[in-house]
Amino acid sequence: MKITLRVWRQKGPDEPGHMQTIEVPDVSEHMSFLEMLDVVNERLTLDGEEPIAFDSDCREGICGMCGVVINGVPHGRADSKVPTTTCQLHMRSFSDGDTIDVEPFRAEAFGVIKDLCVDRSALDRIIASGGYISVNTGSAPEANANAVPKDNADHAFESATCIGCGACVAACPNASGMLFTSAKVTHLGLLPQGQPERDSRVLAMVAQHDAEGLGGCTNIGECTAVCPKGIPFDNISRLNRDLLGALARGE
Repeated sequence: MKITLRVWRQKGPDEPGHMQTIEVPDVSEHMSFLEMLDVVNERLTLDGEEPIAFDSDCREGICGMCGVVINGVPHGRADSKVPTTTCQLHMRSFSDGDTIDVEPFRAEAFGVIKDLCVDRSALDRIIASGGYISVNTGSAPEANANAVPKDNADHAFESATCIGCGACVAACPNASGMLFTSAKVTHLGLLPQGQPERDSRVLAMVAQHDAEGLGGCTNIGECTAVCPKGIPFDNISRLNRDLLGALARGE
């Protein structure tokens, strides 16, 4: 198959950017989207041109590094319309002759570093502000020593699958990171080990979220629609309940 790429090119954070059109012949439908970009970069390098800068690491849908916006959708969409990571999107999801727009995640808190690479360290600082358990636990306890209700355990595990890719921020019209923050607050707040710092955790993480310039949630739902791990939207309601409770208790 043959496709036409329109890719965002930007030399640096303070440089103007533009869309570059690149014709890509002989694309295998079995390639992942990132493998296709690898092939494009090989050809650009052989032609003496600057390759396209993009983030990737595990290429197994685990690390959250590979975020780009494809045809207006963070990470793009597979044929099944199920949200996916960019590295798990295959070229068979497109048709011969398609024109594909590829852009970086757009958010004030996600500054463009180069081309498709953005600075997502704001999410790291949110985790560092409270997304951990600091009590000394000693050696690993017996797995059944602390009984956890199955519903809590299931929801905690579901939230812990968040890979911190930032697609929720890129999809939200407000550039809100509340789905990400709520996932990190929820997966600790539902477990016994997370209870001593439950109030201080939600206060610190929400404060850091706002300090990073991320927007507020207005219940639009685009975040969960593009989340490659299916983090549920009701996590944000749980975060709000924890936040109001912490404020009422005067933490």
